[in-house]
Amino acid sequence: MGNSVSRRDLLKAALAAPIVAAGSMAPGYAGALIPEIYSHLLKLSLNLYSFNSLLSRGERDLFDMLDFCASHNFEAIDPTGYYFPGYPEVPSDGFIFEFKRQAFLLGLDISGTGVRNDFASPNASDRRKDVELIKKWVEVAAKLGSPNLRIFAGASSHEGFSRDEVFEWMAKDIRECCDYAAQFGVMIALQNHNDFLKTADDVDRIFNLVDSDWLGLNLDIGSYRQKDPYVEIQQNIARAVTWQIKENVWIDGVEAPTDYVKLFKIIKESGYRGYLPLETLGPGDPYGKVPNLLRQIRSALEQV
Repeated sequence: MGNSVSRRDLLKAALAAPIVAAGSMAPGYAGALIPEIYSHLLKLSLNLYSFNSLLSRGERDLFDMLDFCASHNFEAIDPTGYYFPGYPEVPSDGFIFEFKRQAFLLGLDISGTGVRNDFASPNASDRRKDVELIKKWVEVAAKLGSPNLRIFAGASSHEGFSRDEVFEWMAKDIRECCDYAAQFGVMIALQNHNDFLKTADDVDRIFNLVDSDWLGLNLDIGSYRQKDPYVEIQQNIARAVTWQIKENVWIDGVEAPTDYVKLFKIIKESGYRGYLPLETLGPGDPYGKVPNLLRQIRSALEQV
């Protein structure tokens, strides 16, 4: 990097400081500091896992989802890799570019995409396959114009190995993915998914171990289940480059409706600038659930 002080160094200094002025830290893009003249900027996207059942059964396709997002005036779409034809193999350039073209014509940004992987597995061969999968999909993300590729930490049992050991090999694998992604201008967005990473402290630990400007957090508000989720969000928010805004969070071991006004006040005060992908889960018709969630989100945003 050309600057004598990297954004990563600035993030470390900011996280160590006891007080940070509201709006002085821009959590988007690995904690780069933004002058206070820039306030928050939030753009709504749809994570297509909301339509998982219909997409997985082939009853809807990615182009149907573009039409849906445009009809509800989303600003962006987040098409998970699973729904591209042939996954886990990469789609053809023709398909990628036609999807990108149609999104552009409908006024939709592509806010992200993602793959499945498991870096908690003790099987080095399996992890190597996942590293190569991520590298291939980094190139897909770049062709799509997606600024990030979402990945997981992993959920495999690591019997016979300590968590310290898993953190070490996981950090090595993620760092390799980040180094590769940097060559294509794509950020790796690691999701806290209540898998190996369960708490905000776990997230901080893996980020510190990886130590890459090309790693950001896909902040999943529904996957902090050990402590107060809003406190956990505040702890990790400086690392967020994208989100999964869900209908429910977990409080004292019980699933509860998300307090969107409270959540968006936290996000606004942090100075985050970027996309907020929404994701609905569980049973029910997404053609009803997603518009209902979108109404709640827009109403809450008007109150903060």
